Amino acid sequence: MGPNPIVSASKNSRMVIIGQAPGTKVHNTSIPWNDPSGNLLRDWLGIDKDIFYNEEKIALIPMGFCYPGKGKSGDMPPRPECAPLWHEKLLKSMPHLELTILIGQYSQAHYLGNKREKNLTETVRNYREYLPSYLPLPHPSPRNRIWLKRNEWFEHEVLPTLRATVKKLIA
Repeated sequence: MGPNPIVSASKNSRMVIIGQAPGTKVHNTSIPWNDPSGNLLRDWLGIDKDIFYNEEKIALIPMGFCYPGKGKSGDMPPRPECAPLWHEKLLKSMPHLELTILIGQYSQAHYLGNKREKNLTETVRNYREYLPSYLPLPHPSPRNRIWLKRNEWFEHEVLPTLRATVKKLIA
């Protein structure tokens, strides 16, 4: 689909959400998280679109900046060169960041490295271990509805902490 880097950030951002890579709808509209995954993510965060897209408060940076293409079971993984090439520069330009929300396995592998648990479920279950700097979450994709049903603790344990933390940072 060609290059179309999709990033939203400001030097004043207080938190950053690091996702995977834009899907086709996001690629076509150039609006990050402008799809069903974004709707669920905003619900998890307890905020509306006006706050979510206010880059003075929230930066939105994917691991791969462009749509990676289709694979056998969904979209391909994020392009591997984007994060190592651009993330450090972007994050250094945002001195007020207090929280990095890590969406999915790719961002968690990149930022948590060997500090993460044996799998995404255990990393998310042990989210307190990574606070106050990081908060790992599963991807809010419609494909992950089964994960959410199997892990009901997520809604009762993680989401209240996530919402309280976000509320404090955007105040």
